[in-house]
Amino acid sequence: MRTWGPLTAVCLGTFMLLLDVTIAVVALPDMAHGLHASLSDLQWVMDGYALALAALLLGLGAAADVLGRRRVHVVGVVLFAVASALCGLATGPEMLIASRALQGIGGAAMFATTLPLLGSVYQGRQRSAALGVWGAVSGAAAAVGPVLGGLLTDGPGWRWIFWVNLPVSVAAVWLTLRVVPESRGASGRRVDWAGTVVFAVFAGAVTYGAVRAGSHGWTAAGTLASFAVAALALVCFVVVERRVADPLIDPRLFLRPAFSGVMLGAMAFNGAAFGVLVYTSIWLQTLLGMSPVRGGLVFLWMSLVSFVVAAAGGRLLHGVPARFTIGGGLLLVAVGQFCMAFLDASSSASDLVPGLILVGVGTGLVSPGIAGAALAAVPPERAGMAGGAVNTFRQLGYALAIALFGTVLTSRMADTLPHDAAQGLAGGAAGALRGPFGDRTLHTVFAEGLNAAAVTAGVVAAVAGVLVLLVVRPDRAGRGPAAPQAPAPAATREQAAGSRS
Repeated sequence: MRTWGPLTAVCLGTFMLLLDVTIAVVALPDMAHGLHASLSDLQWVMDGYALALAALLLGLGAAADVLGRRRVHVVGVVLFAVASALCGLATGPEMLIASRALQGIGGAAMFATTLPLLGSVYQGRQRSAALGVWGAVSGAAAAVGPVLGGLLTDGPGWRWIFWVNLPVSVAAVWLTLRVVPESRGASGRRVDWAGTVVFAVFAGAVTYGAVRAGSHGWTAAGTLASFAVAALALVCFVVVERRVADPLIDPRLFLRPAFSGVMLGAMAFNGAAFGVLVYTSIWLQTLLGMSPVRGGLVFLWMSLVSFVVAAAGGRLLHGVPARFTIGGGLLLVAVGQFCMAFLDASSSASDLVPGLILVGVGTGLVSPGIAGAALAAVPPERAGMAGGAVNTFRQLGYALAIALFGTVLTSRMADTLPHDAAQGLAGGAAGALRGPFGDRTLHTVFAEGLNAAAVTAGVVAAVAGVLVLLVVRPDRAGRGPAAPQAPAPAATREQAAGSRS
């Protein structure tokens, strides 16, 4: 228990928080029906969690270095459990969205402290083994999420996808308090609360503007005002980070092409690989009539392939520069999305399988190396900052992608349907629209909308992949993104002492 208890405690929290990124995907049609939720409501159910996770990850990691990592981790688990209970008790979309955001805050506290806690407990070979198990658990959460979500939604109901977190949270808190020692970062560090708040305003405003554009248009006054607030917040963030002693992200790091390229790749990766799945799930269930379980099993192709490729890649691709695995992986994600952009009224779930497999291969190549590439692109003393930044950009990319692809989807469908009908169809209201428009028309329109979203995702991944191949190179000193197995050595550079990942 003393040897592997801390790993078990940390992995329980990691499994829960990453599971909740994907577990809700297959339950969205049932949520829409049960809570009378609109398309924008469903977008915020997913984005509220991802956005809170992205906006607060760095700030809570810095706070944990000062306040104590175990303390912040336990508070995060408790908050996550309370929010999960509230999600399950939601009586309307507003309550569910607010509870999901609260879940994201708890998830950020857990995610920001997982690697530092492991690094403070394990050394040498034990540390490498612990990080390997933690990585496997992270991959398993993504693979299990859609299937478990389908089983619970099909069985006791969608509310149980949240209530299942409660017993796991109790076990995680008990085990953490019993076997995980407290640890802190270097003395004298200060928490950059100003930077945390300003970055949260930026992330929230830009995501809100993207979601609002889907229902009100890109040139609507409210949409433009949101983007203006986001731009102002970004400028303020740069100013604040240049002046504080312990910034969340040093803006000067973005002057390094390798670092900027990795951050761009991280943002594009999560968005392009996973952002369209939200709407694909709605298509599978509301248009093709699949159950949540069958809909979740469709995505298992991608998850299993990703898991296998990631596990094998560490050995087979040893010594291959990370820009090739990351850039090449993004290009494979792009090809996979393009393969899924040929749907029509007669298409079935099997038409998605080749594309999902290619996206899975690309995901398996990108995931293991992207954090290590970020760490290798900065000086060793900035390792924690880089690790936290890459996780932040990944979650922010996912949140923005859901909003962007939803806008593309509804805009394409609005070429044939009235705007309100297109919004309703994208939000899972196919049953109510079959009378006025006909089943084949709805099949055709939704397929065209998904094609447009998949093409957009493919273009995003392709552009990011090419840029990563061009700019992510070793610096003159020979240091830089080198190989996909870099995350393990990064942990040995006292990532635990200052890590915000």
